[in-house]
Amino acid sequence: MFESKTLSRATTIVLTASFLAASPGQAQDHVPMSGPINRMDTQKPGTPGPRTCFWSNGPYSGDPYLNIAWPDTNTFYWTAKFTVPEGASLRLDGQFPHARYSSFTTYDMRGQPVESLADYLISPLSGHTNPARDGADRTVRKRSYSIEIQTGGTRDLSRREGIFIEGATSKVIHAPKNDGYQQVLIYRIYTVDKGSGITGNVPLPTPVLTLADGKVLRGMDACDAINASQQMKIAPDAVGMPAWRYRELLTTPGKPDTNPATNPSTWYAQFDRKQFEGIFTGAIGNFDRKSEGFYPTVDNQYVRTFINRKFGPIYVLRGKLPVTPRTMSGDPVMRVKDADMRYWSLCSQKGAANTMVLKCLNDEQIVIDKDRNYVVVFSRAADRPRNAYPECGINWLPIPDDGDGLYDADQGNMMIRNMLASPGFRHAIQNVTKTGEEREVMGPYLPTGTYLVQATFEAVFQCRSPAEQSAIARETIAADQAQQAAQK
Repeated sequence: MFESKTLSRATTIVLTASFLAASPGQAQDHVPMSGPINRMDTQKPGTPGPRTCFWSNGPYSGDPYLNIAWPDTNTFYWTAKFTVPEGASLRLDGQFPHARYSSFTTYDMRGQPVESLADYLISPLSGHTNPARDGADRTVRKRSYSIEIQTGGTRDLSRREGIFIEGATSKVIHAPKNDGYQQVLIYRIYTVDKGSGITGNVPLPTPVLTLADGKVLRGMDACDAINASQQMKIAPDAVGMPAWRYRELLTTPGKPDTNPATNPSTWYAQFDRKQFEGIFTGAIGNFDRKSEGFYPTVDNQYVRTFINRKFGPIYVLRGKLPVTPRTMSGDPVMRVKDADMRYWSLCSQKGAANTMVLKCLNDEQIVIDKDRNYVVVFSRAADRPRNAYPECGINWLPIPDDGDGLYDADQGNMMIRNMLASPGFRHAIQNVTKTGEEREVMGPYLPTGTYLVQATFEAVFQCRSPAEQSAIARETIAADQAQQAAQK
Protein backbone atom coordinates (compact mmCIF):
# COMPACT_ATOMS: atom_id res chain seq x y z
CA MET A 1 0.00 0.00 0.00
CA PHE A 2 2.56 2.50 -0.97
CA GLU A 3 2.67 5.24 -3.56
CA SER A 4 5.80 4.54 -5.54
CA LYS A 5 8.08 7.48 -6.17
CA THR A 6 9.18 6.19 -9.56
CA LEU A 7 6.96 3.54 -11.05
CA SER A 8 7.47 3.10 -14.75
CA ARG A 9 7.75 0.27 -17.21
CA ALA A 10 11.42 0.09 -16.33
CA THR A 11 10.64 -0.69 -12.73
CA THR A 12 8.33 -3.55 -13.59
CA ILE A 13 9.69 -6.82 -12.34
CA VAL A 14 8.91 -10.42 -13.11
CA LEU A 15 7.92 -12.67 -10.24
CA THR A 16 7.20 -16.37 -10.45
CA ALA A 17 5.37 -18.58 -8.01
CA SER A 18 8.43 -20.70 -7.26
CA PHE A 19 8.26 -20.28 -3.49
CA LEU A 20 9.40 -23.07 -1.20
CA ALA A 21 6.99 -24.41 1.39
CA ALA A 22 6.96 -26.95 4.17
CA SER A 23 4.46 -29.70 4.63
CA PRO A 24 1.31 -28.75 6.59
CA GLY A 25 1.62 -28.44 10.35
CA GLN A 26 -0.99 -28.67 13.08
CA ALA A 27 -1.21 -26.43 16.11
CA GLN A 28 -1.17 -28.08 19.50
CA ASP A 29 -4.52 -26.64 20.44
CA HIS A 30 -7.93 -27.79 21.60
CA VAL A 31 -9.38 -26.74 18.26
CA PRO A 32 -7.73 -26.85 14.83
CA MET A 33 -6.26 -23.62 13.52
CA SER A 34 -8.21 -21.85 10.81
CA GLY A 35 -5.10 -22.17 8.68
CA PRO A 36 -2.02 -24.35 8.89
CA ILE A 37 0.52 -23.24 11.47
CA ASN A 38 2.99 -20.64 10.25
CA ARG A 39 6.34 -22.33 9.68
CA MET A 40 9.53 -21.02 8.17
CA ASP A 41 10.99 -24.44 7.30
CA THR A 42 11.74 -24.20 3.57
CA GLN A 43 13.73 -27.36 3.02
CA LYS A 44 11.12 -29.06 0.83
CA PRO A 45 10.61 -27.69 -2.69
CA GLY A 46 7.23 -27.06 -4.23
CA THR A 47 3.84 -25.89 -3.03
CA PRO A 48 0.95 -28.20 -2.08
CA GLY A 49 -2.48 -27.94 -3.61
CA PRO A 50 -4.09 -28.35 -7.04
CA ARG A 51 -3.10 -26.32 -10.09
CA THR A 52 -3.95 -26.46 -13.77
CA CYS A 53 -2.31 -25.07 -16.88
CA PHE A 54 -4.56 -22.01 -16.56
CA TRP A 55 -4.52 -21.62 -12.76
CA SER A 56 -0.77 -22.20 -12.55
CA ASN A 57 0.06 -19.77 -9.73
CA GLY A 58 -1.23 -20.84 -6.32
CA PRO A 59 -2.84 -21.82 -4.13
CA TYR A 60 -2.32 -18.72 -2.01
CA SER A 61 -3.42 -18.89 1.64
CA GLY A 62 -1.70 -19.33 5.00
CA ASP A 63 1.31 -21.62 5.28
CA PRO A 64 2.18 -24.09 3.76
CA TYR A 65 0.61 -22.49 0.68
CA LEU A 66 1.94 -19.37 -1.04
CA ASN A 67 1.64 -16.78 1.72
CA ILE A 68 1.86 -13.19 0.55
CA ALA A 69 -0.33 -10.06 0.17
CA TRP A 70 -2.09 -10.72 3.50
CA PRO A 71 -4.38 -13.58 2.44
CA ASP A 72 -7.15 -15.00 4.62
CA THR A 73 -6.28 -18.45 5.98
CA ASN A 74 -9.87 -19.56 5.36
CA THR A 75 -9.52 -18.69 1.69
CA PHE A 76 -7.69 -20.11 -1.31
CA TYR A 77 -6.61 -18.04 -4.30
CA TRP A 78 -5.30 -18.97 -7.74
CA THR A 79 -3.82 -16.65 -10.37
CA ALA A 80 -4.01 -16.97 -14.15
CA LYS A 81 -1.78 -15.00 -16.57
CA PHE A 82 -2.68 -15.08 -20.23
CA THR A 83 -2.99 -13.14 -23.47
CA VAL A 84 -6.10 -13.57 -25.59
CA PRO A 85 -5.15 -13.46 -29.29
CA GLU A 86 -6.66 -10.76 -31.48
CA GLY A 87 -10.08 -11.76 -32.75
CA ALA A 88 -10.41 -14.65 -30.29
CA SER A 89 -12.80 -14.97 -27.35
CA LEU A 90 -12.19 -16.68 -24.01
CA ARG A 91 -14.64 -18.18 -21.59
CA LEU A 92 -14.38 -20.21 -18.40
CA ASP A 93 -16.53 -23.26 -17.74
CA GLY A 94 -16.88 -23.97 -14.04
CA GLN A 95 -19.02 -25.20 -11.18
CA PHE A 96 -19.98 -23.21 -8.10
CA PRO A 97 -17.90 -24.57 -5.19
CA HIS A 98 -19.33 -25.87 -1.92
CA ALA A 99 -18.21 -22.76 -0.06
CA ARG A 100 -19.36 -19.47 1.41
CA TYR A 101 -18.22 -17.37 -1.55
CA SER A 102 -16.23 -17.44 -4.76
CA SER A 103 -15.29 -14.75 -7.26
CA PHE A 104 -13.12 -13.68 -10.18
CA THR A 105 -11.16 -10.41 -10.16
CA THR A 106 -8.89 -8.83 -12.76
CA TYR A 107 -5.89 -6.65 -11.84
CA ASP A 108 -3.30 -4.22 -13.13
CA MET A 109 0.45 -4.62 -12.59
CA ARG A 110 0.34 -2.84 -9.21
CA GLY A 111 -2.05 -5.35 -7.75
CA GLN A 112 -4.99 -2.97 -7.97
CA PRO A 113 -8.37 -4.45 -8.94
CA VAL A 114 -9.97 -3.60 -12.25
CA GLU A 115 -13.23 -5.56 -12.10
CA SER A 116 -14.78 -8.25 -9.92
CA LEU A 117 -17.40 -10.87 -10.69
CA ALA A 118 -18.89 -12.33 -7.49
CA ASP A 119 -20.55 -15.74 -7.47
CA TYR A 120 -24.09 -14.56 -6.77
CA LEU A 121 -24.05 -12.39 -9.92
CA ILE A 122 -23.31 -15.30 -12.26
CA SER A 123 -26.28 -16.87 -14.04
CA PRO A 124 -26.05 -20.68 -14.00
CA LEU A 125 -26.47 -22.82 -17.09
CA SER A 126 -30.00 -23.78 -18.04
CA GLY A 127 -31.27 -26.46 -15.68
CA HIS A 128 -28.55 -25.69 -13.12
CA THR A 129 -28.63 -23.77 -9.82
CA ASN A 130 -26.48 -20.98 -8.42
CA PRO A 131 -26.14 -22.04 -4.75
CA ALA A 132 -24.77 -18.62 -3.74
CA ARG A 133 -28.13 -16.91 -4.15
CA ASP A 134 -30.54 -16.38 -1.30
CA GLY A 135 -32.76 -19.38 -0.62
CA ALA A 136 -30.84 -21.62 -3.02
CA ASP A 137 -30.16 -25.29 -2.39
CA ARG A 138 -26.47 -25.43 -1.45
CA THR A 139 -26.36 -29.21 -1.87
CA VAL A 140 -27.56 -29.26 -5.48
CA ARG A 141 -25.56 -31.46 -7.87
CA LYS A 142 -26.11 -29.48 -11.10
CA ARG A 143 -24.25 -26.20 -10.39
CA SER A 144 -22.41 -25.27 -13.62
CA TYR A 145 -21.83 -21.87 -15.25
CA SER A 146 -19.88 -20.17 -18.03
CA ILE A 147 -18.42 -16.66 -17.92
CA GLU A 148 -16.84 -14.54 -20.64
CA ILE A 149 -13.47 -12.83 -20.25
CA GLN A 150 -13.39 -9.78 -22.47
CA THR A 151 -10.22 -7.84 -23.24
CA GLY A 152 -10.01 -4.26 -22.00
CA GLY A 153 -11.86 -2.38 -19.32
CA THR A 154 -11.01 0.10 -16.57
CA ARG A 155 -12.05 0.30 -12.95
CA ASP A 156 -15.43 1.92 -12.40
CA LEU A 157 -14.87 4.10 -9.34
CA SER A 158 -18.44 5.40 -9.48
CA ARG A 159 -19.70 1.98 -8.40
CA ARG A 160 -20.09 1.52 -4.66
CA GLU A 161 -17.88 -1.43 -3.87
CA GLY A 162 -18.38 -4.22 -1.37
CA ILE A 163 -22.19 -3.94 -1.27
CA PHE A 164 -24.61 -6.78 -2.01
CA ILE A 165 -26.79 -5.84 -4.99
CA GLU A 166 -29.99 -7.84 -4.91
CA GLY A 167 -31.20 -9.01 -8.31
CA ALA A 168 -28.04 -8.05 -10.22
CA THR A 169 -26.66 -10.54 -12.76
CA SER A 170 -23.66 -10.78 -15.04
CA LYS A 171 -21.58 -13.31 -16.93
CA VAL A 172 -18.79 -11.02 -18.17
CA ILE A 173 -15.54 -9.79 -16.65
CA HIS A 174 -13.04 -7.44 -18.34
CA ALA A 175 -9.29 -8.01 -18.28
CA PRO A 176 -7.04 -5.25 -19.66
CA LYS A 177 -3.72 -6.12 -21.25
CA ASN A 178 -1.17 -4.86 -18.73
CA ASP A 179 1.92 -3.40 -20.36
CA GLY A 180 0.09 -4.03 -23.62
CA TYR A 181 0.24 -7.79 -23.24
CA GLN A 182 -0.48 -9.64 -19.98
CA GLN A 183 -3.96 -10.20 -18.56
CA VAL A 184 -4.32 -11.24 -14.90
CA LEU A 185 -7.27 -12.97 -13.26
CA ILE A 186 -7.53 -14.22 -9.66
CA TYR A 187 -10.03 -16.88 -8.56
CA ARG A 188 -11.02 -16.97 -4.88
CA ILE A 189 -12.85 -19.53 -2.77
CA TYR A 190 -13.79 -18.48 0.77
CA THR A 191 -14.52 -20.94 3.59
CA VAL A 192 -15.17 -24.26 1.91
CA ASP A 193 -17.67 -26.62 3.50
CA LYS A 194 -16.04 -29.06 5.90
CA GLY A 195 -14.65 -32.10 4.13
CA SER A 196 -14.98 -30.64 0.62
CA GLY A 197 -11.29 -29.90 -0.08
CA ILE A 198 -9.74 -26.56 -0.94
CA THR A 199 -11.53 -26.27 -4.32
CA GLY A 200 -14.94 -26.80 -2.70
CA ASN A 201 -15.45 -30.32 -4.07
CA VAL A 202 -15.49 -29.16 -7.70
CA PRO A 203 -12.66 -28.88 -10.26
CA LEU A 204 -10.99 -25.57 -11.01
CA PRO A 205 -12.66 -23.69 -13.90
CA THR A 206 -11.53 -24.67 -17.41
CA PRO A 207 -10.53 -22.21 -20.20
CA VAL A 208 -12.29 -22.49 -23.56
CA LEU A 209 -10.86 -20.39 -26.40
CA THR A 210 -12.66 -19.67 -29.67
CA LEU A 211 -10.22 -18.47 -32.32
CA ALA A 212 -11.03 -15.87 -34.96
CA ASP A 213 -11.63 -18.64 -37.50
CA GLY A 214 -14.18 -20.33 -35.21
CA LYS A 215 -11.94 -23.16 -34.04
CA VAL A 216 -12.56 -24.07 -30.36
CA LEU A 217 -9.68 -25.02 -28.05
CA ARG A 218 -10.08 -26.39 -24.54
CA GLY A 219 -7.80 -27.21 -21.62
CA MET A 220 -4.11 -27.61 -22.51
CA ASP A 221 -4.64 -26.51 -26.12
CA ALA A 222 -6.34 -23.32 -24.93
CA CYS A 223 -3.54 -22.68 -22.42
CA ASP A 224 -0.91 -22.98 -25.15
CA ALA A 225 -2.79 -20.57 -27.42
CA ILE A 226 -3.13 -17.88 -24.73
CA ASN A 227 0.40 -18.43 -23.35
CA ALA A 228 -0.87 -19.28 -19.88
CA SER A 229 2.62 -20.36 -18.79
CA GLN A 230 4.05 -16.83 -19.05
CA GLN A 231 5.73 -15.36 -16.02
CA MET A 232 3.73 -12.88 -14.00
CA LYS A 233 4.68 -9.23 -14.46
CA ILE A 234 4.08 -7.05 -11.42
CA ALA A 235 5.36 -3.78 -10.03
CA PRO A 236 7.79 -3.86 -7.07
CA ASP A 237 5.10 -2.70 -4.63
CA ALA A 238 2.26 -4.91 -5.86
CA VAL A 239 2.33 -7.52 -3.08
CA GLY A 240 3.88 -5.44 -0.30
CA MET A 241 5.88 -2.31 0.42
CA PRO A 242 9.47 -2.48 -0.79
CA ALA A 243 11.57 -3.17 2.31
CA TRP A 244 13.57 0.04 1.96
CA ARG A 245 10.42 2.17 1.84
CA TYR A 246 8.85 0.30 4.73
CA ARG A 247 11.95 0.98 6.85
CA GLU A 248 11.78 4.68 5.97
CA LEU A 249 8.16 4.85 7.11
CA LEU A 250 8.76 2.78 10.24
CA THR A 251 11.53 5.15 11.33
CA THR A 252 9.73 8.40 10.49
CA PRO A 253 11.50 11.22 12.41
CA GLY A 254 9.70 12.22 15.59
CA LYS A 255 7.80 8.95 15.85
CA PRO A 256 8.26 6.53 18.80
CA ASP A 257 9.83 3.09 18.51
CA THR A 258 6.32 1.61 18.56
CA ASN A 259 5.35 3.33 15.28
CA PRO A 260 2.80 2.87 13.73
CA ALA A 261 1.09 1.30 16.77
CA THR A 262 -0.66 3.61 19.23
CA ASN A 263 -2.02 3.10 22.74
CA PRO A 264 -4.98 2.95 22.71
CA SER A 265 -4.92 1.42 19.27
CA THR A 266 -6.19 3.28 16.22
CA TRP A 267 -8.21 1.58 13.49
CA TYR A 268 -7.95 2.63 9.86
CA ALA A 269 -10.36 1.79 7.05
CA GLN A 270 -8.53 1.05 3.80
CA PHE A 271 -8.47 3.84 1.27
CA ASP A 272 -5.66 4.49 -1.20
CA ARG A 273 -1.92 3.92 -0.77
CA LYS A 274 -1.22 7.50 0.25
CA GLN A 275 -3.55 6.99 3.19
CA PHE A 276 -1.76 3.77 4.11
CA GLU A 277 1.57 5.58 4.26
CA GLY A 278 -0.13 8.21 6.41
CA ILE A 279 -0.66 5.57 9.12
CA PHE A 280 3.13 5.65 9.56
CA THR A 281 3.83 9.32 8.93
CA GLY A 282 0.75 10.90 10.51
CA ALA A 283 -0.26 12.60 7.26
CA ILE A 284 -3.99 13.20 6.93
CA GLY A 285 -6.12 14.24 4.00
CA ASN A 286 -9.10 13.50 1.82
CA PHE A 287 -8.09 10.12 0.47
CA ASP A 288 -9.78 8.25 -2.36
CA ARG A 289 -12.16 5.53 -1.14
CA LYS A 290 -10.73 2.67 -3.15
CA SER A 291 -9.03 -0.54 -2.10
CA GLU A 292 -5.48 -0.10 -3.32
CA GLY A 293 -4.17 -2.87 -1.14
CA PHE A 294 -2.10 -5.82 -2.18
CA TYR A 295 -4.41 -7.63 -4.62
CA PRO A 296 -7.65 -6.97 -2.69
CA THR A 297 -11.09 -8.01 -3.86
CA VAL A 298 -13.52 -5.16 -4.23
CA ASP A 299 -16.26 -7.26 -2.62
CA ASN A 300 -14.34 -6.84 0.65
CA GLN A 301 -13.65 -3.69 2.59
CA TYR A 302 -10.97 -3.69 5.26
CA VAL A 303 -10.13 -2.03 8.56
CA ARG A 304 -6.78 -2.58 10.32
CA THR A 305 -4.73 -1.63 13.33
CA PHE A 306 -1.14 -2.15 14.41
CA ILE A 307 -0.12 -3.35 17.87
CA ASN A 308 3.23 -3.55 19.66
CA ARG A 309 4.43 -5.72 22.53
CA LYS A 310 6.36 -2.78 23.98
CA PHE A 311 2.97 -1.64 25.31
CA GLY A 312 2.37 -5.07 26.86
CA PRO A 313 2.77 -8.75 25.90
CA ILE A 314 -0.97 -9.43 25.62
CA TYR A 315 -3.48 -7.47 23.57
CA VAL A 316 -7.16 -8.07 24.37
CA LEU A 317 -9.73 -7.24 21.72
CA ARG A 318 -13.48 -6.96 22.40
CA GLY A 319 -16.16 -6.38 19.80
CA LYS A 320 -19.44 -7.49 18.26
CA LEU A 321 -19.90 -9.94 15.40
CA PRO A 322 -22.24 -9.10 12.48
CA VAL A 323 -24.80 -11.64 11.29
CA THR A 324 -23.58 -13.78 8.38
CA PRO A 325 -24.83 -16.93 6.62
CA ARG A 326 -23.81 -20.29 8.09
CA THR A 327 -22.25 -22.63 5.56
CA MET A 328 -19.23 -24.47 6.97
CA SER A 329 -21.19 -27.51 8.16
CA GLY A 330 -22.76 -28.00 4.75
CA ASP A 331 -25.90 -26.07 5.65
CA PRO A 332 -28.47 -26.91 2.95
CA VAL A 333 -29.86 -23.42 2.22
CA MET A 334 -28.06 -20.14 1.56
CA ARG A 335 -29.42 -17.34 3.73
CA VAL A 336 -28.26 -13.96 2.45
CA LYS A 337 -31.14 -11.48 2.75
CA ASP A 338 -31.33 -11.67 6.55
CA ALA A 339 -27.57 -11.31 6.99
CA ASP A 340 -25.59 -8.13 7.68
CA MET A 341 -22.93 -9.27 5.21
CA ARG A 342 -21.74 -12.36 3.39
CA TYR A 343 -18.50 -12.92 5.32
CA TRP A 344 -16.44 -11.56 8.23
CA SER A 345 -12.97 -12.44 9.45
CA LEU A 346 -10.24 -11.24 11.81
CA CYS A 347 -6.61 -11.98 10.93
CA SER A 348 -3.22 -11.72 12.63
CA GLN A 349 -0.48 -10.72 10.18
CA LYS A 350 3.12 -9.71 9.73
CA GLY A 351 4.32 -6.33 8.51
CA ALA A 352 3.56 -4.29 5.41
CA ALA A 353 6.69 -5.42 3.54
CA ASN A 354 6.46 -9.08 4.54
CA THR A 355 2.64 -9.30 4.12
CA MET A 356 2.34 -12.85 5.46
CA VAL A 357 -0.66 -14.02 7.46
CA LEU A 358 -0.44 -16.21 10.57
CA LYS A 359 -4.01 -17.15 11.35
CA CYS A 360 -7.57 -15.90 10.82
CA LEU A 361 -10.82 -16.54 12.62
CA ASN A 362 -13.93 -16.31 10.48
CA ASP A 363 -17.49 -15.64 11.56
CA GLU A 364 -18.26 -19.32 12.22
CA GLN A 365 -15.01 -20.05 14.06
CA ILE A 366 -14.94 -17.17 16.50
CA VAL A 367 -16.58 -17.87 19.89
CA ILE A 368 -19.28 -15.36 20.86
CA ASP A 369 -21.76 -14.90 23.72
CA LYS A 370 -25.55 -14.73 23.43
CA ASP A 371 -25.34 -11.07 22.40
CA ARG A 372 -22.77 -11.84 19.65
CA ASN A 373 -19.92 -10.24 21.59
CA TYR A 374 -16.41 -11.72 21.39
CA VAL A 375 -13.10 -11.55 23.21
CA VAL A 376 -9.88 -12.26 21.34
CA VAL A 377 -6.43 -12.45 22.92
CA PHE A 378 -3.40 -11.66 20.77
CA SER A 379 -0.05 -12.84 22.10
CA ARG A 380 2.98 -14.92 21.32
CA ALA A 381 2.41 -18.60 21.94
CA ALA A 382 4.71 -18.45 24.99
CA ASP A 383 2.54 -15.72 26.54
CA ARG A 384 -0.83 -17.31 25.85
CA PRO A 385 -3.00 -17.17 28.98
CA ARG A 386 -4.20 -20.56 30.20
CA ASN A 387 -7.81 -19.40 29.91
CA ALA A 388 -7.47 -18.09 26.34
CA TYR A 389 -9.18 -21.09 24.73
CA PRO A 390 -12.53 -21.41 22.96
CA GLU A 391 -13.80 -23.75 25.68
CA CYS A 392 -13.47 -20.83 28.08
CA GLY A 393 -15.35 -18.52 25.74
CA ILE A 394 -12.13 -16.71 24.83
CA ASN A 395 -10.50 -16.71 21.39
CA TRP A 396 -6.77 -16.55 20.72
CA LEU A 397 -4.68 -15.45 17.75
CA PRO A 398 -0.88 -15.55 17.62
CA ILE A 399 1.39 -12.53 17.38
CA PRO A 400 4.40 -13.39 15.17
CA ASP A 401 7.51 -14.34 17.14
CA ASP A 402 9.49 -12.21 14.67
CA GLY A 403 7.03 -9.31 14.68
CA ASP A 404 6.81 -7.60 11.32
CA GLY A 405 9.21 -10.17 9.88
CA LEU A 406 11.89 -7.56 9.15
CA TYR A 407 12.73 -4.72 11.54
CA ASP A 408 10.49 -4.74 14.63
CA ALA A 409 10.21 -8.04 16.50
CA ASP A 410 7.47 -6.59 18.75
CA GLN A 411 5.08 -5.44 16.05
CA GLY A 412 1.85 -7.15 15.11
CA ASN A 413 -1.07 -6.09 12.99
CA MET A 414 -4.61 -7.27 12.50
CA MET A 415 -7.21 -6.79 9.82
CA ILE A 416 -10.99 -7.24 9.70
CA ARG A 417 -12.82 -8.04 6.48
CA ASN A 418 -16.43 -7.12 5.72
CA MET A 419 -17.68 -8.76 2.52
CA LEU A 420 -20.74 -7.80 0.46
CA ALA A 421 -22.46 -5.84 3.19
CA SER A 422 -26.22 -5.50 3.12
CA PRO A 423 -27.28 -1.98 2.01
CA GLY A 424 -29.32 -1.77 5.21
CA PHE A 425 -26.44 -2.56 7.57
CA ARG A 426 -25.15 0.89 8.48
CA HIS A 427 -22.22 -0.31 10.63
CA ALA A 428 -20.26 -1.91 7.78
CA ILE A 429 -16.75 -0.77 6.88
CA GLN A 430 -18.20 0.06 3.45
CA ASN A 431 -19.98 3.06 5.02
CA VAL A 432 -16.78 4.73 6.25
CA THR A 433 -16.19 7.63 3.88
CA LYS A 434 -13.13 9.26 5.42
CA THR A 435 -10.31 8.49 7.81
CA GLY A 436 -11.24 9.15 11.42
CA GLU A 437 -14.92 8.24 11.28
CA GLU A 438 -14.40 4.49 11.69
CA ARG A 439 -15.61 4.44 15.30
CA GLU A 440 -18.63 6.62 14.63
CA VAL A 441 -19.80 4.52 11.68
CA MET A 442 -19.02 1.03 12.89
CA GLY A 443 -20.03 1.48 16.54
CA PRO A 444 -19.77 -1.80 18.52
CA TYR A 445 -18.66 -3.67 15.38
CA LEU A 446 -15.30 -1.88 15.52
CA PRO A 447 -13.46 -3.59 18.39
CA THR A 448 -11.69 -1.91 21.28
CA GLY A 449 -8.45 -3.22 22.74
CA THR A 450 -6.19 -2.97 25.76
CA TYR A 451 -2.73 -4.23 26.72
CA LEU A 452 -2.30 -6.55 29.70
CA VAL A 453 0.14 -9.04 31.16
CA GLN A 454 -0.63 -12.74 31.34
CA ALA A 455 -1.29 -12.88 35.09
CA THR A 456 -3.73 -9.97 34.96
CA PHE A 457 -5.73 -11.51 32.16
CA GLU A 458 -5.95 -14.86 33.90
CA ALA A 459 -7.16 -13.18 37.09
CA VAL A 460 -9.76 -10.93 35.46
CA PHE A 461 -11.24 -13.15 32.73
CA GLN A 462 -12.77 -16.29 34.20
CA CYS A 463 -12.98 -19.51 32.24
CA ARG A 464 -16.61 -20.38 31.54
CA SER A 465 -16.12 -23.79 29.94
CA PRO A 466 -18.76 -26.48 30.57
CA ALA A 467 -16.21 -28.48 32.54
CA GLU A 468 -15.39 -25.44 34.68
CA GLN A 469 -19.05 -24.67 35.29
CA SER A 470 -19.69 -28.28 36.26
CA ALA A 471 -16.77 -28.22 38.68
CA ILE A 472 -18.00 -24.96 40.23
CA ALA A 473 -21.46 -26.46 40.71
CA ARG A 474 -20.02 -29.54 42.42
CA GLU A 475 -17.80 -27.46 44.70
CA THR A 476 -20.72 -25.16 45.56
CA ILE A 477 -22.95 -28.06 46.56
CA ALA A 478 -20.17 -29.74 48.54
CA ALA A 479 -19.29 -26.52 50.37
CA ASP A 480 -22.91 -25.86 51.29
CA GLN A 481 -23.41 -29.42 52.52
CA ALA A 482 -20.28 -29.18 54.64
CA GLN A 483 -21.41 -25.88 56.17
CA GLN A 484 -24.81 -27.32 57.04
CA ALA A 485 -23.24 -30.44 58.58
CA ALA A 486 -20.91 -28.31 60.71
CA GLN A 487 -23.86 -26.40 62.19
CA LYS A 488 -25.55 -29.50 63.58
